[in-house]
This record gives sequence, structure tokens and C-alpha cells, in this order.
Amino acid sequence: MEDCEVNIKKDRWKYFFRQLLIASGAWNCYFMLGLCMGAPTVFIPQIRKEANSTEAVSEDMASWIPAILSYGGVPWILILPYLISVFGRKIPHIIVSVATLAGFTTFVFSTTVTHIIISEMLQGLVAASYLTISVVIIIEYASPKYRGMFLTLKSACFFWGILFANTIGTFFHWKKIGMVGLGCSVYNLVSVFFWPESPYWLAGKGQIDECTKAHVWLKGRDEISDKELKSLINSCRYERNTQPQNLYRRIRLTVKEMLRKQFYKPVLFSVLLTSLYLLSGKLICTVYAIDIIKKMTNSESTAYTAMLILDAVTLISMYGGCLVVKVVKRRLMLLTTSSIGVFFLFSISLYLYLVKLSIVSEYKYLSVSLLTGFSIAIGCGPMILSTSISGELLPLESRSISMCVIAFVFKISYGSFLKVAPYLFKTFGLHGTFLSFALSSSVCLILIYLYLPETKDKNLQEIADCMKGVDAMVEREEELAPVRRNTE
Repeated sequence: MEDCEVNIKKDRWKYFFRQLLIASGAWNCYFMLGLCMGAPTVFIPQIRKEANSTEAVSEDMASWIPAILSYGGVPWILILPYLISVFGRKIPHIIVSVATLAGFTTFVFSTTVTHIIISEMLQGLVAASYLTISVVIIIEYASPKYRGMFLTLKSACFFWGILFANTIGTFFHWKKIGMVGLGCSVYNLVSVFFWPESPYWLAGKGQIDECTKAHVWLKGRDEISDKELKSLINSCRYERNTQPQNLYRRIRLTVKEMLRKQFYKPVLFSVLLTSLYLLSGKLICTVYAIDIIKKMTNSESTAYTAMLILDAVTLISMYGGCLVVKVVKRRLMLLTTSSIGVFFLFSISLYLYLVKLSIVSEYKYLSVSLLTGFSIAIGCGPMILSTSISGELLPLESRSISMCVIAFVFKISYGSFLKVAPYLFKTFGLHGTFLSFALSSSVCLILIYLYLPETKDKNLQEIADCMKGVDAMVEREEELAPVRRNTE
């Protein structure tokens, strides 16, 4: 009896590590994106210092460099969902890994700002994978038991990349950032060959035997995994049997699908969640950390030290959030941490305004403390939960088009925010910019409180049924009944 229990535990660990291997490839993409996002924060000051001139990287160019990474991913947002649908999950992941290898190689051997811009454009592919292939890999390969943890850890990997880039740029030459990226790209290219194809994609293509083998290799055979496999196969059989072959009818069906509640409802929720993530201002504060902290403290050395402290605190809070989310409902945690973050945004705005009016004196430790509190709150909540919940809400039958819409909105919005952020600081001042972050985040938070459902411990089909409404399960049974009769 004891030997049987030991074998069961060993099997559980075996399947966990198999899922972990695949998740690590997706996490690596987030880490490399973090390297790309963090690099401009440190290499722009270094290049200006080496040239002894701020014109080496002009103000306008300094705002374009981080924005280009986001804009460069826009075309791939339209291409990757198609590649995912036609070729599965492994081949698009390989394409992303090759693009990052080329991008970091260009970065390491760059001699001008133009070369850096080219490398940023090549890295646009990994930026596009942020909300497309990488999140799909984690969702489809991970068991419901581990999915929430894996999804939240991916955001921590993104900030590990930022922390590595900022640390390397603070103490070493900025090109060493590219060397780390090259190593990550090679790891992804090697590890992907040990993966099976996604069971969801195989089932959708009618390859039931291969789907079953891949699912068992990933999750084993027990009551929960067998139930998930049965639900998956039945769902995909229904979708294949009802899918028209004519191109015109396919287009009509796609348009009709986009007008259905189970499509636009999760898409709107996802856009709302990503809006909270962006409008909180955390990503903008990370990219422009040195400039913001320097203005708040009037000290360049304090700015570099505080930047690293805030990056480390953000990471620690994200890992803390990953542990808490295992026992706390995701919706409750998102609302609580976001509310605390909004409170700190209002506090920072008020403090900076009072400093501007000379009512209170500038105190650099207080400035850093307020930013730290803000980073902890946002790190525990929106940063790990917004994209995680969005990924879970994506409709199964129209995942490609929904990913395309969400990623397109995110990339255009993020690139635009990065581009206009320096002008916001100049026009409204730091206090006005933080006030705008607080007000816009408050609006998103109210809408999330009113409408967002809970996704914790639900499999993907249950979440999809929740989006359809209270009678979804009955409708589902009626839809699948003919399919079951045919298969029997």
C-alpha cells in the first residue's frame, strides 16, 4: 500500500515536471521580453555618457526606442494566431525563438542607434507572443491545478528580465544584456523539441489518438485528467462537425461568432483587465524609472539605486502574489490589491503637488517609500492577474481571433503610452501624470467590480460556459447529443 502511494506521488511529480519544462519555454519568452523592455532604461544613458552628448540619443528617439518594440509586434499579432491555428503550438514557438536569436545577435553587434532599432523591430515577434502563443502554451499544456500558478509566474519572469537588464546596465556595458538574451534563445530552440503538440490543437484537427497520447504524457490518467480529456474531445468534435468548409460561409460564421456573447464578453473583459494593467502606470514607470526617480529625488545615484530596489520589490511581491492566489479567489485579490495601488497613486500625486507648492519639503526616502508601496500592490495584483485571467477567459472555439483582437489593442495602446509618456511628464508634471493614472485605474476597477466573474479552479470549458450564461450547460448537452450518438 505504501509502495503504491509512493508511485502515485512520483507520477504526480513526473507530470508536474513535464508541464514545467514546457511552461519554462513560455516563461523564457516573457523573460526575454523583459530584457528588451528594460534595456532602453540603461543603454540610453550609457550611450549619451559615452558620446558626452544628449544628442547621441535625442529626446524624440528616446521615446521611440521602447515604443518600437511594441509597434513592431503589431503585424505579428495578426500572423501568429493564424500560424497557431494551422501549424499548432510548437512551430510558431520555434519561429519566435529564431527571431529573438536574430534580434539579440543584432543587439550585441550594434554600433549605431539604427542597429538597435532594427534589433527592437526583430524582437517585436517576442513582444507579439506575449499575448498569443506564450499564454496559449501555458493554458493548454498545464493542468487546472497548476495553470493559475504557471500563468501568474509568467509575469514575474517578465520582470526578472527587466531586473536583469537594469542590473547589467547599472554595473556593466549594455551589450552584455544581449548575451543573456542569446543564451535564452538557444534554450528555447533546444527545449521545444522535447514537447508534444498541444492536445487542444490535435483534438481540433481530429487527431484523437495523438491528442490522447499527448494529454496522457502531460497529465497522466486519473479521474480529473480523464474528465478533462473527454470534455475536450467532445467539444472539438462538435466544433469540427459544425464548421463549414466554404470560405464565404467561414467568414460569415466568424463575423457571426464575433457578435455572440461568448466572444465579445470575454474579449471586453480582457481589454478591461489589460487597460487596468496599462493605466496603473507601472510599466511606464518601469521603462522611465531613472527619469522619474531623478525628478522626484534630484539625485542620479539615488535614481539608479531606487530603480533596482523597486525592481526587486516588484519581483518579490509578484512571487508573494503567486502564493496567495493559490488560496484566495482571483477576483477578490485583484480588486483588493488594485484598490491599494490606486490609493498609493493618489498619495504620490498629492505629495508631489504639495512639494511643487513648497508646502512640504522633498524627502527622497518618502518618495521611494511611496513608489515601493505602489509597486508591491500592483505587483501582487494586476501584474500577475490581468493577463492570467484574460488568458483563461478566451473562448475555446474562437481563441485565435480573440487573441488577435486583445493583443492588437494591447500593443497599440502600450506603444502609444510609451511614446507619449515623456510629453505627459512635461505637460502635466509628475503629480498630474500620477493623478491621471489614479483616476483611469479607478474607472477600470469599478467596472471590474461590477462585471468580472471568478475563474479560480474552473477548467476552460466551465469558464467558456460561464461566459455563455446560466443555461450554458443545458445548451451544451443538447449540442453534443447528436455528436455522441454519431460516435456511438
